[in-house]
Amino acid sequence: MTRYFEVPIRCTGVATVLLKKVENEYKVLLLKRATSVLKDVWCYIGGSIEAGEKAWEAALREVKEETGISRVLLYTSNKFDQIYSPKENYIYVAPVFVGFVEESQEVTLNYEHSDFRWLSFSEAIATVTLPGNDEVLMSIEKHFANRQPSEYLRIEH
Repeated sequence: MTRYFEVPIRCTGVATVLLKKVENEYKVLLLKRATSVLKDVWCYIGGSIEAGEKAWEAALREVKEETGISRVLLYTSNKFDQIYSPKENYIYVAPVFVGFVEESQEVTLNYEHSDFRWLSFSEAIATVTLPGNDEVLMSIEKHFANRQPSEYLRIEH
């Protein structure tokens, strides 16, 4: 009888794509990582889920910690960031959330990032570094920017 080894799947983090409408066009917030993990990589917001938190609560906390933004209309995107770690042999999966913010919201970066940009979807898709981030952004553009998102996906908080 053949025995198989299963590669574990871990969901210990979240990701959030912030959108704001500027002159009738949605802009995507990208951050440039400053820490040793993913240094100089352009990405959207991400972070760990802390003990006792729901994934969406972690998303709101990470947005506040990384950008200073606390007023967010939050949705689940029904997309996931996925990364295989060859060193530790596991698959990391993180639910991706979409947050709409008002145009007047200012970004205040914490130590984790060195720069930020509000970009059009095409610019953001061309800028993100990690494979898969581009597909996540394309889905968000289709389902959250080009049409009214489903109320079913909205997170009341």
